Amino acid sequence: MDTQPAFELIDPTERRSAADLTASEQLIEAMIEEEGVRYDVYRDVAGYPTVGVGHLILPSDGLAMGDTISHDRALDLLEQDLRKAESGVRELLGDLEVNQHEFDALVDLVFNVGIGNVSPSESPRLNAAIDAGDYKAIADELEYTTAGNKVARGLVYRSKRRTQIFAQGVYDDPRDVA
Repeated sequence: MDTQPAFELIDPTERRSAADLTASEQLIEAMIEEEGVRYDVYRDVAGYPTVGVGHLILPSDGLAMGDTISHDRALDLLEQDLRKAESGVRELLGDLEVNQHEFDALVDLVFNVGIGNVSPSESPRLNAAIDAGDYKAIADELEYTTAGNKVARGLVYRSKRRTQIFAQGVYDDPRDVA
């Protein structure tokens, strides 16, 4: 009699190829908590037209300031943005293996700042840490706190949260800590 379970239980501390990972539900919940969900097109802290869960409006979206989207479209845009961020993290990491929470923190980073801002020319220390396989140094490089050349308070907290996700696997909002 075969007693293999019908599911696979993965050790969250096990590092593996980023190709095998997708954003966790914990990360998605944290991102929604950070970004909020807006159904009307608004300007983010840097002044860019945005909608849904922090989705930067693209010309192909066919949206303008004042437009409103449905809940389903907000979810679709989030899904598209997550897939792009996951792909960007896979590109960023190359062969470096990570565990789920490390992957999640990097997905949040790429989702929040864009893949261009974590390129070797824009983030040389982050890329050097990845190339060296230095997980502590990677965690030290996850702080991005400016938008439109100004420090944004929300990004300070988000960076703290991202770093604690990467380093400790803790997804809690640091603003909730007394």
